[in-house]
Amino acid sequence: MSTRIAFLKGHGTENDFVIVPDPENALDLPPAAVAALCDRRAGIGGDGLLHVVRSAAHPEAKDMAAEAEWFMDYRNGDGSVAEMCGNGVRVFARYLQHAGHVTAGDLAVATRGGVKRVHLAKNGDVTVGMGRALLPEGDVEVSVGERSWPARNVNMGNPHAVAFVTDLDHAGNLYDPPPFRPAEAYPDGVNVEFVADRGTRHVAMRVHERGSGETRSCGTGACAVAVATARRDGADPAVTGTPVTYTVDVPGGTLVITERPDGEIEMTGPAVIVAAGEIDASWLEGVLN
Repeated sequence: MSTRIAFLKGHGTENDFVIVPDPENALDLPPAAVAALCDRRAGIGGDGLLHVVRSAAHPEAKDMAAEAEWFMDYRNGDGSVAEMCGNGVRVFARYLQHAGHVTAGDLAVATRGGVKRVHLAKNGDVTVGMGRALLPEGDVEVSVGERSWPARNVNMGNPHAVAFVTDLDHAGNLYDPPPFRPAEAYPDGVNVEFVADRGTRHVAMRVHERGSGETRSCGTGACAVAVATARRDGADPAVTGTPVTYTVDVPGGTLVITERPDGEIEMTGPAVIVAAGEIDASWLEGVLN
């Protein structure tokens, strides 16, 4: 391991990430190292870590290398591996632009949830093609304290439970995962969104992200919320034949989600690189020993 390791810090609607460029996949980043880097007091701090690797250099992405040069090896803040992160993809794309690997326009990013199509607009917004939502059958319920709500099971490449509430404060502090049932609905845990109406095609949400706790934003969660709300509102584009767009307020800003009649979902929002520096490798090795 070199004496120093480059890193950057970025966020998308205040969902923040440690970014570690490693084109040839030369760094060993075990869960303990990721958790240490994401620690907000003893590390750099972030909801997750974006490990930037060329697809051809990563065993999980080699099959996608012909479509996407770069692989987003995403990790949750506790070091666990995640399939996808919508805000993370936007920040990942912004990093590639910042580093000079791409310019404004269209690009593809490989993720564990498949290849995602991204558009870097000149006004600073980033749009990500998030794919189609899956809506598994079966009733799901989530709870906070004495309150319980039915939830919509939505999979955006990662699992979500979307519950509609009258007051977002009913979600509690969201430090710990809200209990859900049945347990078999989410064998690997779940991201839980609590949603309140704000107006026509306009909702607000809070989220507990699996492996991270409450975060200021969740891109796949905002997409899951838009899909669940459209079904609740009788605005399923596959039925109506008309695209539907929802504005989704998150604690860290606003995302705009559009679902098309063919099921494809697009998410648009900001992505910002805020800092760059170096990790002291001796410190990181000390964390691991």
